[in-house]
Amino acid sequence: MNLGSSSLRHLAELRDAESHRISSYDRSGGNDDRLHIPAGATATLADIQGAGCITHIWTTIASKDPFHLRKLVLRMRWDDEAEPSVEVPVGDFFGLGHAQVTYFSSLPLQMFYRGFNCWFPMPFAHRAEITVENETDDEVIYYYYVDYETYDRLDGDYGRFHAQWRRENPTIVRPPDAVNEREHRLNITGKDNYVVLEARGRGHYVGCHIDVDLKQPGWWGEGDDMFFIDGEPWPPRLHGTGTEDYFCGAWNYNRLERTFCTPYYGYHFKTNADYTGKHSQYRFHIEDPIRFKKSLLFSIEHGHANDVEGDWSSTAYWYQTEPHLTFPKLLPVEQRLPYRWGGIERWG
Repeated sequence: MNLGSSSLRHLAELRDAESHRISSYDRSGGNDDRLHIPAGATATLADIQGAGCITHIWTTIASKDPFHLRKLVLRMRWDDEAEPSVEVPVGDFFGLGHAQVTYFSSLPLQMFYRGFNCWFPMPFAHRAEITVENETDDEVIYYYYVDYETYDRLDGDYGRFHAQWRRENPTIVRPPDAVNEREHRLNITGKDNYVVLEARGRGHYVGCHIDVDLKQPGWWGEGDDMFFIDGEPWPPRLHGTGTEDYFCGAWNYNRLERTFCTPYYGYHFKTNADYTGKHSQYRFHIEDPIRFKKSLLFSIEHGHANDVEGDWSSTAYWYQTEPHLTFPKLLPVEQRLPYRWGGIERWG
């Protein structure tokens, strides 16, 4: 069984599977092809029994609330697990930070004209459950497709899909681990880095997007990415050279007048050329997943040696065996909002 293969060379392969879809179509035969989700309610998008794999999710949303992309929470559970493997605000799940719609196209996630698409394969052995919780103050209109395959059984060694959202607002600038003879900050432990993902079990990390919001002008990157695999000490075996380098760019994007997108990496949202305001970048490890046998801690400096204060948030995507490490408690609504658009002012 070859789940989730997107190579054209596999299109001719015949497999024993059935194709299915759950959608919000109007069961009466009319044209009200959507869910009406009341304020405070949780809607079940899919509850699939048996073995299978979700192959595609499409969504579009109508809401009066300008922050609904952070106030709607998507959750997914596999095989009757007690805690969800996916718990992410809807916008962030589909690659959009800051509760802001922007068009972009990557291999696993795309957004065009308010249509959200996800192509990550999501296998399960006997049950898949997807819900969305409406934490706005009004009814939300929610259209969706969940496309999936079913099998007699799930053969093979497949991790379960996971996604997690985090935020640190503001990141805290503390005294460095050490300084050199020129009194330059040094980071020789990684302990104050921004944490994108902490996982336990066996699996592989397949990417993230990181969204930053800065009040001060000037380049906010220079943060090295660090992957601590299976509890290894500093320095980790995967140690990067700067934020834009991890996202496959270079030289602080200093001549980049426009955002850009590729299948595996992109700088897909920015507000100001002087580096203030909101920025979003993604990196998907489709060809080069980061594999771990026991645990993974992925963190990145916020500025060189963590010398930049700002609003950082992220969504990480990975596959692993169950059970997974308990997620940090999802922040309440008022602490999820982008601070310049009606959220909590954190800068004093």
